[in-house]
Amino acid sequence: MKRLLIIFLSAFVLNIVWENLHSFLYSNYMGGEITEFILIRASLFDAFLITMILLPFLYLNALKNKSWLIIVIGIIIAVLNEWYGLNTNRWAYNSLMPILPIIKVGLTPTLQLGVSGYLSYKVGEYISTRYFFS
Repeated sequence: MKRLLIIFLSAFVLNIVWENLHSFLYSNYMGGEITEFILIRASLFDAFLITMILLPFLYLNALKNKSWLIIVIGIIIAVLNEWYGLNTNRWAYNSLMPILPIIKVGLTPTLQLGVSGYLSYKVGEYISTRYFFS
């Protein structure tokens, strides 16, 4: 349970930083300004999603040595999330967002869940083995 909390907290911290760093690539959220509250809420959602993605990697022996799959799964879920957000006009990119051809979603949101999920997994692994289980 401690490891899940560590993963959630590290995912939240990583995502709040990520959200703030790439927020200038968006023109709006639901037609309005992108506020810090919106970025925090998005980071909480991302942290929850990452925690759910990582559960099988924590408890299924078959996935213990395949943590690279976290990046793949995170990217797939991020693309699906971006398609949803863009198609329902929840958010919009501005002209600075690098768009991936064919799938037509932004580069930074596509990478976000995969990269921050993998890093959260590694942080959780490091902290739990160093401080809680030794």
